[in-house]
Amino acid sequence: MTRQRKAALVRELLDTSYFHVVFTVPHELNVLALEKPRLFYDLLFTATAQTLLKIASDTKHLGAQIGVIAILHTWGQNLLLHPHIHCVIPAGGLSPDHRQWVRPHYPFFLPVRVLSRVFRGKFLAGLKRLHCSKKLHCAGPAAALADPQQFAKLLHRLHRHDWVVYAKPAFGGPLQVLRYLGRYTHRVAISNHRLLAFDQERITFRWKGYARGGRPGQMTLTATEFLRRFFLHVLPKGFVRIRHFGFLGNRFRASRLALSRQLLASSIATEEPDGTYNVRSENACLWHCPRCGASMIVIQRLTAEELSACTYFDSS
Repeated sequence: MTRQRKAALVRELLDTSYFHVVFTVPHELNVLALEKPRLFYDLLFTATAQTLLKIASDTKHLGAQIGVIAILHTWGQNLLLHPHIHCVIPAGGLSPDHRQWVRPHYPFFLPVRVLSRVFRGKFLAGLKRLHCSKKLHCAGPAAALADPQQFAKLLHRLHRHDWVVYAKPAFGGPLQVLRYLGRYTHRVAISNHRLLAFDQERITFRWKGYARGGRPGQMTLTATEFLRRFFLHVLPKGFVRIRHFGFLGNRFRASRLALSRQLLASSIATEEPDGTYNVRSENACLWHCPRCGASMIVIQRLTAEELSACTYFDSS
C-alpha cells in the first residue's frame, strides 16, 4: 500500500475502537458463486450491509446509524472457494437526530445470532428474486438448480440451519485498524511465504485446518489443481471488493466523518493530581481495551502525516 493511500485511510479513521464482524455463506451455494460471481458477490455485499444497518438502527440493539468498511474474501486456507465478507465498523454510531454518538450495548457490538438470522433471510430472499427473474442462468454444476422445485428445496434446506456470522474481538484503535486494512485489503488467495516447495509437478504450501481446531499443516497439490483453485478467486473485471456503507458511504462520508469526530471529541480526558484520569463525556467513554474492557483515554493525538510515517505501517 502506498504512503498516499495510507494517509488517505488515516483521514477516514475515527478516534475510537473498531469492531470486526465476518459474514459467511454456506458452501452449498458455491456453485452459484462460480456460475454468476458478479451477481452473487453483489448480493453478498448488499445482504451484509442491509443486515448491519437494520439491526444497528433498531433501538433494542444500538439505535444509531453506523459506518461499515466491507472487504470481500473468496478463499479458505486450502484455496477452495469460501466466500465471506470482513466488516470493519467503528464502535458506535450517529443518533437519529445526529446530535450524539451512541456507544454499543454489547461486548461484540451487535448480537451475532440476530445478525445471522437477518442475514440469512435477506440473502436467500435476494437469491430467490434473481432466480425468479432468470438472472442466475444455472448451468454446469448448478444446472439442477434451474428447476424451480430443486431450487426451492435448496432454499428450504438452507433456511433450517444457522448461518455463520462471527464477531471477532474489537480492534484497540485506529492504528490497529490501519495495520489490518493495509495488510489484508489487497491480499490474494495465497501469499508467497506460505509456499514451501515446487518440484515441477506438485506444489506444497502451509495451511490451517479450522475444522481441526486451526492446527497448522502442509498440503501438497498437483500444479494443475493448485492453479485451478487459485483461479477460483479471480474476480470479474472491474469488480469492487472493498465497499463502504452507512455514514461511511461515498455520498455522505466527508460530512458524516466530520460530525462523528466532533461528537467523539466531546469525550475529554483530564489528569487528576494522583496521576489517574477522569473522563468526562455526554455518552461516557467510547473506547475500551479489547482485552480487559476497561475504559481507555487519549494521551496524544497524531496528525495524518505523523501517522503515515509511523513504524506501525508495513512497507509493502
